Amino acid sequence: MSELSDRMTRDMQLRRLSERTQESYLRGVRGLAKHYQRSPDQITDREVQDYLLYLLNVRKAAWSTCNILMSALKFFYGTTLGRTSTCLAIPPRKIEQRLPEILSAQEIKRLFAATQNVKHRTLLMTVYAAGLRVSEAVSLKVTDIDSERMTLRVEQGKGCKDRYVTLSPRLLQQLREYWKQYRPTPWLFPGGIPDQAMPRDTAYVIYVKTKMKAGIRKVGGIHVLRHAYATHMLEAGVDLRTLQMLLGHRSIMTTQRYIHVTQKNLGTPAKPMDLLATPSKKRRPKA
Repeated sequence: MSELSDRMTRDMQLRRLSERTQESYLRGVRGLAKHYQRSPDQITDREVQDYLLYLLNVRKAAWSTCNILMSALKFFYGTTLGRTSTCLAIPPRKIEQRLPEILSAQEIKRLFAATQNVKHRTLLMTVYAAGLRVSEAVSLKVTDIDSERMTLRVEQGKGCKDRYVTLSPRLLQQLREYWKQYRPTPWLFPGGIPDQAMPRDTAYVIYVKTKMKAGIRKVGGIHVLRHAYATHMLEAGVDLRTLQMLLGHRSIMTTQRYIHVTQKNLGTPAKPMDLLATPSKKRRPKA
């Protein structure tokens, strides 16, 4: 599988697929090979179909997981092996749209106060204060901080796009405190190996452990901080177009979903029962 992995990785890199997509695709193909205990290029089209049905019917895998796997197998057999005869005739299904659980301002404060580790607190504050994806946060460099213009430069975010986000004075103060203690370079949040950025999984673990210390029971990983940022910005009066640019969304439709979870909008409409006038009891005229 190592030779095939190298070929597939090369093909994905030539097509500029993100590192996360590459990891997901390789994981999917390796799972297929492990299931049959054979090299994936020796697995028949019928066996590929049977494996997908096994995941759906026996393992009860989420449809989104199977969609990713189908994309991985189509790429592997169609692009890397050139086996165009392989047909994965399983129609995609709509993914259930679930609204995220939003942390309140008080919960955000408890989260930051729950850790004494300056590096961990600064990481969490940066993700929230700038509304970053975790991959964007761990990819920040010290040179991305512009204290004169009060901006953070997000280099090659999702969709291979650069953007600038606002740098709050409170976050800048925290970053300076962090700098005095750690002196990071070149990565703002280096991992165990100084010249390498912190892995995404490490940032995820930092958030989960801190959340437990803070006594926060709402579900979700570190991406919840980005959701909280977007929701709190809307509640503060930021317009959708500006928020779209700050979040780096390609479509404003993605940004609009936060309208459904803002406290501001939840409190605006009158409750239907309150719109009904309470009928007054009319006294019967005395005879």
